[in-house]
Amino acid sequence: MFKKSKEIKLFMLLAVLLSTALSAQESYTLSGTISDVSNGETLFGASVFLKGTTLGVITNEYGFYSLTAPKGEYTLNISYLGYTEINKEVSLNSNQKLDFEIAEFANELEEVVITAEEPERAILKKPEMSVAKMNIATVKQMPVVLGEVDVLKSLQMLPGVTNNGEGTGGFHVRGGAGDQNLVLLDEAIIYNTSHMFGFFSVFNADAIKDVKLYKGGIPARFGGRVSSVLDVRQKDGNSKKFEATGGIGIISSRLAIEAPLFKEKGSFIIAGRRSYADLLLKAAGEDNSVSFYDLNLKTNYNINDNNKLYLSGYFGRDAFNIGDTFDAQYGNTTGNLRWNHIFNEKLFSNLSLIASKYDYKLGITAAEFDWLSSINNYNLKYDLKYYFSDAFKLDFGLSGIYYDFDPGQINPTSETSAVNEYTLDRKKAFESGVYVNAEHKLTDRLNAQYGLRISGFTRFGGQSLVDYANDQPVVYNPSLDIYERGTSVGETYYEKSESVESFTNFEPRVSLAYELNEVSSLKAGFSRVAQYIHLLSNTSSATPLDVWTPSGKFIKPQLSNQYALGYFRNFKDKAYSLEVETYFKNTDNRIDYIDGSDLIGQNTIETEILNGESRAYGLELLLRKNEGDFTGWVAYTLSKSEQRTPGGTAGGLGINDGEWYDSYYDRTHDISVSGAYKLNDKLSFGANLVFQTGRPVTYPNGQYEYEGISVASYAERNSDRLPAYHRLDLSVNYKPNRKPEKRFKGEWVLGIYNAYNRKNAASISFGQNVETGANEATRTAIFGIVPSLTYNFKF
Repeated sequence: MFKKSKEIKLFMLLAVLLSTALSAQESYTLSGTISDVSNGETLFGASVFLKGTTLGVITNEYGFYSLTAPKGEYTLNISYLGYTEINKEVSLNSNQKLDFEIAEFANELEEVVITAEEPERAILKKPEMSVAKMNIATVKQMPVVLGEVDVLKSLQMLPGVTNNGEGTGGFHVRGGAGDQNLVLLDEAIIYNTSHMFGFFSVFNADAIKDVKLYKGGIPARFGGRVSSVLDVRQKDGNSKKFEATGGIGIISSRLAIEAPLFKEKGSFIIAGRRSYADLLLKAAGEDNSVSFYDLNLKTNYNINDNNKLYLSGYFGRDAFNIGDTFDAQYGNTTGNLRWNHIFNEKLFSNLSLIASKYDYKLGITAAEFDWLSSINNYNLKYDLKYYFSDAFKLDFGLSGIYYDFDPGQINPTSETSAVNEYTLDRKKAFESGVYVNAEHKLTDRLNAQYGLRISGFTRFGGQSLVDYANDQPVVYNPSLDIYERGTSVGETYYEKSESVESFTNFEPRVSLAYELNEVSSLKAGFSRVAQYIHLLSNTSSATPLDVWTPSGKFIKPQLSNQYALGYFRNFKDKAYSLEVETYFKNTDNRIDYIDGSDLIGQNTIETEILNGESRAYGLELLLRKNEGDFTGWVAYTLSKSEQRTPGGTAGGLGINDGEWYDSYYDRTHDISVSGAYKLNDKLSFGANLVFQTGRPVTYPNGQYEYEGISVASYAERNSDRLPAYHRLDLSVNYKPNRKPEKRFKGEWVLGIYNAYNRKNAASISFGQNVETGANEATRTAIFGIVPSLTYNFKF
């Protein structure tokens, strides 16, 4: 499929030559893993540096490091956020394998400081921008709705990240749609990130080790989504001792158990959550019901020093019903088998076999039928990293994903049902990718990261596809001034193994970091990303019942270019830090929907859509206080997100007369303030303050009479806005027992969501009063003030 193998070989040869030139003097390599001394968890992002030099590296996702330096005597410094640093004298006269275990600070919530100078400078010099790494300890201090710790809601407190309002699932990054985010849990794709329609996320914080969000500058090893990558890693499990953590709340409870296996050569973790809102509603005599549960599993085994196996999985399910009217179930299922292999002190590899599934079922009681839909994918990927030298490191690998789309089938639930059994066409596709990415220290002050991903996508047959007059599935009707379905002129049958349409895209990525001085740096980046699958939804917020579809004959891949420029600075001996970024992003082939589009049970989805383009640009500021009893940040985003859909070959001017209009995800102003204050060892406080410009909506701007019926006419698409959104959240954490010798530890968490009871508008609907005949607007709010109480424990 890829015709550029010669170019890739040339690129790798150039890398070897560069490495050789940079390593002319006699050098040796230190390598190993960094882990937590209390539980054996490997640490991603730990700093390994040689004091008095500029030589250093950061551990990878599996805690592995490789550091090459000239022969000599050194002091090796190991440090990690919230942990006590280690200094070790080393005599570097041969290649050496050194594993380290480091300990958390005695009062881990008091200290969140890296004290070594070199790691801080490394962060400034690292050519990585538009990246947010969230510490789980920080997440657990933040107040959230219904008392449940929530990774996604914590990320939404950072600049450039928003949701689409209360009671909605997913998140939006830099003006992008929810389906433009690649969400990974232990490398497996998560298609729906929410429980209970956005009240909770699918990520159980007790089972999570690392959370990293790439808003831009996406590394070449990632592909398939044009807006962001959320990379979430589960804990490996405590390899030192048995441990249990959990919490009992008003709406849900959770429990996680972890322990060593195979005489400490392995470990496992199993974590579960269950809501009991359905039980409370039933006890109150309600016919309605809503609930969720999920289960996280992971185990690992050290075959030897150079080989390690991991097996992880996730299973989550939501269920709700509205009396005897309808019921629904939906959820994600994932599994991942991984093999880590260390070839030598310089070459690390990971081979993964992954499966993901998302499905839902909707039952309509009155019509006596069930509606079923799903998406399955199977992914094989192989990633390698070669540490040529301190100045040059190379990532490379390949992947293949097989997709099975089941857009829907109707199953009658009784013999008397008036609905016939009906199945939409299943769709199969294959996505492939090969990449190479270099981290290159060009000078003492200038560092670069550059790479190329080549992606391919093939939509397979297995069914007959409709042919349209003039190859136009949508046409413009000038007499009615509307877009409507094109004229069918026949069908073409494609065999299962036959390609309906194939695409290949080249996706270059480059980032630069220039260190201005020891406390500040400038960074710039460019990335091009292709997205081959799309979420079909003509509502302002995605729902669990939306359907994914592949690119094909009439639906083209989304292609996005993002440019970013940033300034980073530490103040007052790193007690404060400032990040300022500006970005511009344009996306081609963004799907838009014609007025009156019908996506339910639609086998010819191409008759409901037009291909357009989108753009987003903005300024992000993040000011952090990193030290002391009071820590926190202020985040501000000034941005614009727009969409344009010309009529093109379909005729007419296009949607909204072909002019740019605000997308559903446009927020002009977004301000978030988060703070945590530790009064003493027993009592701490947290607060969040949020303000956002209201979401764009379309309101009626007039009405007319037709056969005695009042019909509304509407303004241009998204030309109005909901009122501004704002709220204040508060929390109090009380730890009655802080004696180190006692194994059982507990804490009470009192939370108040929306403390001043703001009735934020989720929607505003318009109608006619039946009694008076007057037009009226109805404002719907999801939450007022919501108190919660949770007891967390650990032993």
